Amino acid sequence: MTYNFISVIGIVAAFCTTIAQLPQVIKVLKTHQTRDISLWMYIIINIGVILWLIYGLYIFDFPLIIANAVTFILTMIVLIMKIKHG
Repeated sequence: MTYNFISVIGIVAAFCTTIAQLPQVIKVLKTHQTRDISLWMYIIINIGVILWLIYGLYIFDFPLIIANAVTFILTMIVLIMKIKHG
């Protein structure tokens, strides 16, 4: 499988936006403090990520599928902790 330059940009962007979730997930799991996290932001992010995942599945774009599946898991952790701990 060969990737052109634009595909590489997409893969790097997907990696960055997925990894960007890790610091918040780690902090929430360690501290259980979610008071200053916006519930609506994480609801909207999860809706967007689910839609991207559906789109990736529809067009059979493996990097898009993987990035959004992982991002969904990470953002759901924060969302669940926010709902649980307020």
